[in-house]
Amino acid sequence: MTPNEEKALAAHAAGLNCAQSVVTTYAGALNFDEDLAERISTGFGGGMGRLQETCGAVTGGFMIVSIVNSQRYPDIVERKNKTYAMVQDFNRRFAAIHGTNNCRQLLGCDLNTEEGRDDYKQRNLSESVCNRCIADAVRIVDELIK
Repeated sequence: MTPNEEKALAAHAAGLNCAQSVVTTYAGALNFDEDLAERISTGFGGGMGRLQETCGAVTGGFMIVSIVNSQRYPDIVERKNKTYAMVQDFNRRFAAIHGTNNCRQLLGCDLNTEEGRDDYKQRNLSESVCNRCIADAVRIVDELIK
């Protein structure tokens, strides 16, 4: 496991959601405010506000790709095009590993019901699914931003 994966998983164990765990991992290396990053990414957990759409680890990865490209490319059109291409590549890689980027499909339960949240806890999905998604998202980001 890489240092970035370890850092992201430690953040998740400390209570950050999947998106926050990915985004805050890169604050120091990419020179952005960790507290602000944590606050901005709050609504992306649970597949974006517990809508269980795109996995928070994935959206966290998208945010990091955006930050990296905003630092690399001063031209807004080039920055946007490079970011879109990198986001698409990230998404392909993540889906190749997990079969989907959809939080509901990844977890197999509905976090918006008490029964679903109980199932999430009983099956320890935070560790068995979310931690894998976080670690894979960080690894993919690391590969893409080299």
